[in-house]
Amino acid sequence: MAEQESILEAQGLTKEFKGFVAVKNVDLRVRRHTIHALIGPNGAGKTTCFNLLTHFLTPTAGRIHFNGRDITGSSPAAIARMGLARSFQISAVFPHLSVRENVRVALQRRLGISFQFWRSESVLRDLDGRALELVEAVGLTDFAELPAVELPYGRKRALEIATTLALEPEMLLLDEPMAGLGQEDIKRIAQLIRTVAKDRTVLMVEHNMSVVADLSDTITVLARGEVLAEGPYATVSKN
Repeated sequence: MAEQESILEAQGLTKEFKGFVAVKNVDLRVRRHTIHALIGPNGAGKTTCFNLLTHFLTPTAGRIHFNGRDITGSSPAAIARMGLARSFQISAVFPHLSVRENVRVALQRRLGISFQFWRSESVLRDLDGRALELVEAVGLTDFAELPAVELPYGRKRALEIATTLALEPEMLLLDEPMAGLGQEDIKRIAQLIRTVAKDRTVLMVEHNMSVVADLSDTITVLARGEVLAEGPYATVSKN
């Protein structure tokens, strides 16, 4: 089955920091068009794992393959261009630009003109249609002209996802998307993740177990940097 084909695989992923092993011999296989959650207690190595997969950290040992291609040693920017995007990489870093303008800057990045602010207004206007489509996709149409700094916290998360989607990634890595959100925002972002995952793959680190149970097809449990258990929620929760 095509659904069972893996899009991301890590073999023997290991990271040592001066004698401390943060991630130890982790094997991870993420199936295409699924939502895969990485869970575990604080200090389990989840964020380190994310940093290794996107090469914000270089593995001490192990290999990473994305879409059948060995990406070990590639730069974070190159990995993002290949279609593996992490939410914070292109979050709304311009607080005084509007929601629409932030998404437009992310679209410029995909075209390789993100820092060419001297581009004519007509060139930038050409990107507005797609920018507004992405703004609508994450439920921010009513906030399109609001400066990002004025957005409520949960809406900032939605903007972060919109700017990530501007790269048109095949796979999205979300690091604790529900952190700091109230119940209403959690429902909204969970629905957004479900919508986003319809035609792409999502790997997320998340502490909210009800969200993990509701959204995830597969769960990998990390403890002290090693894989403790893996499978659907029903199986993992009994372990």
